Amino acid sequence: MQRIVHILIFSLITLLSCTSDNDDTISQANATFNFSHNWDASAVTNTDFNTIQYTNANGEQLSITKLRYLISSITFQKSDGEIFILDGYNLVDVTNNTNLSFTPITTIPTGSYSKVSFTFGFNNDANYNGNYSDLNSTSWSVPAMLGGGYHFMQLEGKFIDNTTTETGYAYHTIRAVDNSGTTQEFEDTFFEVDLGAVTITNNAVFEIDMNIAEWFKNPNAWDLNVLNNTLMPNFNAQILMFENGQNVFSLNTINQ
Repeated sequence: MQRIVHILIFSLITLLSCTSDNDDTISQANATFNFSHNWDASAVTNTDFNTIQYTNANGEQLSITKLRYLISSITFQKSDGEIFILDGYNLVDVTNNTNLSFTPITTIPTGSYSKVSFTFGFNNDANYNGNYSDLNSTSWSVPAMLGGGYHFMQLEGKFIDNTTTETGYAYHTIRAVDNSGTTQEFEDTFFEVDLGAVTITNNAVFEIDMNIAEWFKNPNAWDLNVLNNTLMPNFNAQILMFENGQNVFSLNTINQ
């Protein structure tokens, strides 16, 4: 009888062990992307808005009153070229403290990936007015005279200009359009943010940082006295913003 009890206990322990192992092993994983913000390593949230407390690379003091931006086409790529593009997009709204975390409904297979990336804004296949009712209702559309589609980012605030006057700025990024000729000419200003290689073993949380100061810094030191408003129809300004955006985002950590 004692032998039978020992066998039953051993079998139960083995069963529980196998069950635990199965719980820890998954073949499909969710990926969550959390977005935080800083000004040259000093954390920025909407509680820091509306106060002139930042200094850009050109020496101008400024505040932030609005910050929201669009990310789309989250992509996981394997070394053999196989690609998984996750459905959906996310309008990160720092002003209202919404959508700072985004979990696409599409899962990805666990395993090693040579690159994880997302698109800042929409690529041309997605950037058409009327496609997204939620964006249409949030004043995110671009007028037809500027090519239509959607904003990529709205960054607004006030700065102390060269007459020591508090002046508003609106740093809005869209697809660059040149209306100087008889027909509209466009240049793409969406860009890919490369987060590097990763091995996915479980549901993963990517912590993404945006350094807001970089929008005014690198490679173009931004002069707010010259470029502060009416930037959407300014083709050259849009190209400068595109160039400055290349170093804005970074991957902090991945938690699994």
